[in-house]
Amino acid sequence: MHWILGIALAVAVFVVLKQWGSLSPEGRKAAIWKVLLVVGGAVLLILVLTGRVHVLTAVVAALVPLLRKLPVLLKFAPLVNRIYRQQKPSGNDGASAGGAWSGGVGQGGGVGPMSVREACDILGVSPQCSEDEVIMAHRRLMQKLHPDRGGNDYLAAKVNEAKATLLTSRKTAA
Repeated sequence: MHWILGIALAVAVFVVLKQWGSLSPEGRKAAIWKVLLVVGGAVLLILVLTGRVHVLTAVVAALVPLLRKLPVLLKFAPLVNRIYRQQKPSGNDGASAGGAWSGGVGQGGGVGPMSVREACDILGVSPQCSEDEVIMAHRRLMQKLHPDRGGNDYLAAKVNEAKATLLTSRKTAA
């Protein structure tokens, strides 16, 4: 078995040296970088698999060679910034969340207190509903949208605000 491995290693070294001799100086430089990256990646993989290096440390170490490409990537920063600014205002109205949120909710733009009509749209109740209906609608939505159950803070806050707005409007009307 050792003979077979020795012969395979000798053949591999012979092929690599023959290829190395035919490379131009630029090709040799590129080959050295490729070999270093492959060897470094293999060492990182072995260290992660044996538990000697944390996975996040290995990810950071693997991203270090990409720092050479950073100046090229930075020229796209204004484009990414422009796209982010264009999408930011449309993400605040809650219309992309679907479900009860698609019926014209958020037309106030999130500025100022929530209107009774907007609160009714969020909870899915009529403007003439009772306090019990508001509480039941709130409970039903919170079971779906609560952050502890996979929802997010923004939607849960909007549902809570809608409940408070409707209950306050009921008490002031009474």
